Amino acid sequence: MNLPKLVHVKQRFPQNKIKNIELHVKEELKRNLPPIPKGQSIAITVGSRGISSRVLIVKTVVDYLKAIECSPFIIGAMGSHGGGTPEGQLDVLHSLGFTEETVGCPILTSSEVVEVGKTKNGFTLYCDKYAWEADGIIVMNRIKMHTAFRGPNESGLLKMITVGLGKAKGANQLHRQGPSNMSETIREVGGDFLKTGKVIAGIGIVENSFDEVANLEVIRPDEVTQQEQKLLEIAKSYFPRIPIEELDLLVIKTMGKNYSGTGMDTNVIGRNKIFGSPEPEKPSYKRIVVLDLDDASHGNATGIGLADLTTERLYQKLDKQKTYLNCLTSTYVQRGMIPLVLPNDKEAIYAAVQSLGIENPASIRMAVIENTLELEHLFVSEKIASEMNEKADIQSHPIELPFTEAGTLNLTISVH
Repeated sequence: MNLPKLVHVKQRFPQNKIKNIELHVKEELKRNLPPIPKGQSIAITVGSRGISSRVLIVKTVVDYLKAIECSPFIIGAMGSHGGGTPEGQLDVLHSLGFTEETVGCPILTSSEVVEVGKTKNGFTLYCDKYAWEADGIIVMNRIKMHTAFRGPNESGLLKMITVGLGKAKGANQLHRQGPSNMSETIREVGGDFLKTGKVIAGIGIVENSFDEVANLEVIRPDEVTQQEQKLLEIAKSYFPRIPIEELDLLVIKTMGKNYSGTGMDTNVIGRNKIFGSPEPEKPSYKRIVVLDLDDASHGNATGIGLADLTTERLYQKLDKQKTYLNCLTSTYVQRGMIPLVLPNDKEAIYAAVQSLGIENPASIRMAVIENTLELEHLFVSEKIASEMNEKADIQSHPIELPFTEAGTLNLTISVH
């Protein structure tokens, strides 16, 4: 089969970033963290996202709290991720670089929650038992667009309170409300939880298009809701996308929870797969092939159902228990449905092209990306490279799509 030749292109993104993260975190803590009595235990939320400089940020917070004679510890705050078990969540944290040695404090994970109140609309306020037993909680999370809903507050500190601290019960309660009500729900649940006085501060992180920390703020509890909304607008301005709205075929080399909560970011690929919710008009990609699952996802292939075809390699890495739990908790079961499984990369890509029914396969509009988080570099078919003059620079001559004898795609995509 004659496929189109591909050209390596590099997108132009804003390069704002915090140069000295450790110093910046210390200054933010000095300025905005309220006085804490000596000897108090402070829980720090750490989720399953692959946040840039995550270990350095947390260790700096831990060291600061130790310096003022407090007793910090990390809690695994990731809803139903990690299979919803303490052992699974600890494995996720370890894979992200969080150990007692690297951060200098205990790491506690639990699937147990306590009920600490009700909202005016009857939502239960759940909290990780270890966090609730602490004297105070610092809620930390990356702020960005959510992959299922839109609103003034999306993925950030309020969601970390609602789902991260709420564990599987909190996640299930939120997702039962449906995408149209989720932003309002996290504002109600997260806002009421903040009123309990247990949260002493939030740490909101915004990354630039290179997955580097561009903004980091320590936020007082009464300012979390409003300040998160401002940081979300900043995050939207940095959000990286594929600079082509229409493709016949998108090949994604790797998916995983460390790249997006849905394995492949719905905002990048233009697919939601939520029953009763309309699909976005743009971007429009006729076929999506995903080739592999990152090991850091620990078998959780939530989002596999967003693709049309995949490989036996990915399928063999899939942990059904973890994937199904995640999809059932979110209620978005379509995202866990298995696409067509082909023996290797080459056959999956060829099958996708064949399914398009295009007379001349060499003419298709095609792109290959590493994952949906790292999009500075990508390969696109020769005929559409010229459309990207204002957004990207061409980095190579046109090349044939390279495969090994075993049918594995042998294409190196430089990532930042």
